[in-house]
Amino acid sequence: MMISSGSGCKDRIQYLKWTLTIFAPNKALFKLQEQNIVRNRKVTMPMTQQRATARAHPNIAFVKYWGNRNHALRLPSSPSLSMNLAGLHAETTVTWADELDEDIFTLNDQRMTGESLSRVSRHLDALRARLGIAKFAAVESHNNFPTGAGIASSAAAFAALTLAGTAAAGVSLDERELSAIARLGSGSAARSIPSGFVQWHAADQHEQSYAESIAPPDHWALVDVIAVVSQSHKAVGSTEGHRSAETSDLQGARVAGAAERLAICRQAILERDFTSLAEVVEHDSNLMHAVMMTSRPPLFYWQPASLLIMEKVRQWRAEGLRVCYTLDAGANVHCICVKDDADAVTQALGRLSEVQEVRTAGVGGGAVIIEHSLPT
Repeated sequence: MMISSGSGCKDRIQYLKWTLTIFAPNKALFKLQEQNIVRNRKVTMPMTQQRATARAHPNIAFVKYWGNRNHALRLPSSPSLSMNLAGLHAETTVTWADELDEDIFTLNDQRMTGESLSRVSRHLDALRARLGIAKFAAVESHNNFPTGAGIASSAAAFAALTLAGTAAAGVSLDERELSAIARLGSGSAARSIPSGFVQWHAADQHEQSYAESIAPPDHWALVDVIAVVSQSHKAVGSTEGHRSAETSDLQGARVAGAAERLAICRQAILERDFTSLAEVVEHDSNLMHAVMMTSRPPLFYWQPASLLIMEKVRQWRAEGLRVCYTLDAGANVHCICVKDDADAVTQALGRLSEVQEVRTAGVGGGAVIIEHSLPT
């Protein structure tokens, strides 16, 4: 539904002020958008309707993002490093249209309302501020993997939304700026804009916190074999979890060591050193979940099946398979392995009754436009 007057309206206007401060303030545009939100009135602009569809992959972080130095701008407490996941994707179509009198968001053919719609509208506000648009949009998004279950669905979704929204407006932004804008919708979305193996820089300023590729997809044939033990939407989302990170006594130590862990991980990727990669990836994952479990209130994303698989992965590695584990904010276990061992890892996971489904993903590319219509 459209955001109307009241506390929600005030929050929306405050977000507009944030974004217009970032994106070279346009006071006339802000007044149009402010009046539109408060009065629920359509703003008619001379720009004709235009549509674009983008595809983006989720990513799996080897060195994790957990906690912000600035929650409003999703500026991370520490740098992170990830791998895009080929074969898993969100496809999002954005249509800026004069005839709309509210933003519309459809996810997997279901019309969304409430906070899901509000979150998309806030990101559209950021795009409107940056692109100089004062009109509403219809957003249609489809994921080919579970949403909100620890497979970075919001990263793929907001990366695709950012790219499609700018392309639909007829604007071309460079990768660095697209990454920074995507971060405003979902922090890890910054890492789904570039291709392959990606590093996200931590900084105090919006423009300086962006992600960039450190190696292309064909640099190292790694595979993420995902053991799906739950397809349920997690009770506490990542946005709320990031806010609680600072309540853990362990977060300070985790952040202090993040740069060193990232340097080790980056070197391991560049040198294709799986032994070093496995050690730092598992350690970093355990550290993040230790922070989660010692936050106030505590967050327990691991399930008994998660722990079982983590133990099995370490056993399989001791027996010679080149595989390690990592978990995002969810129960599903990402088993990172070299391509030559992917079949053996997949088969071993398939024999575990606790595993509902096994998905595999190689190293994926960056966000791309897959359809761009002419103005109508």
